[in-house]
Amino acid sequence: MNDTPEKIIYEYCLLRYVPDIERGEFVNVGLMMMSKRHRWMRVGLHVDEERIYRFSPKADITRLRIQLGAFSTDGVPFHDLPAEERYRWMAAVKSAIIQTSPSHPGILIAGSCCGRDDARRMLDSKFDELLDRLVK
Repeated sequence: MNDTPEKIIYEYCLLRYVPDIERGEFVNVGLMMMSKRHRWMRVGLHVDEERIYRFSPKADITRLRIQLGAFSTDGVPFHDLPAEERYRWMAAVKSAIIQTSPSHPGILIAGSCCGRDDARRMLDSKFDELLDRLVK
C-alpha cells in the first residue's frame, strides 16, 4: 500500500480593476484558480462598489461588471478547451481596465487515499480561502 501523500498543484491569479491605466493603481475584484492535473478551474468575482468609489470616484461600475462577465463561466471564450489552456488565455497580460496579477503557484498535500472528488473539495476550499483573504 502506498502511503505517499498526494500533492495537488494549482495556480492562481488576481483579477484587478485598473480605472486609470497610466497610474497603474488597482483594486482586486476577483480570483482565478486552476489545477491542470485535476482539470479544475474556478473564477470568483467580488465587486465592492463602496471601496471602488472611494478609490476612484468616477468609476463606471456597470462597465466594470460587463467586462468582468468575460471571466464568468458563460463568458469564457473557448470553454471547450482544457482548464489550463483557458486559464493561460484568461491570465495573459492585458492593457485594459481589467488586468491579472502574475500567476502564483500553490500546493496542497492530501492523504494517500485522496480521490478526484476529495482533491476538488480541497481545491474549492483553498479557492474560497484565497478569495476571502485576497479579494473580499
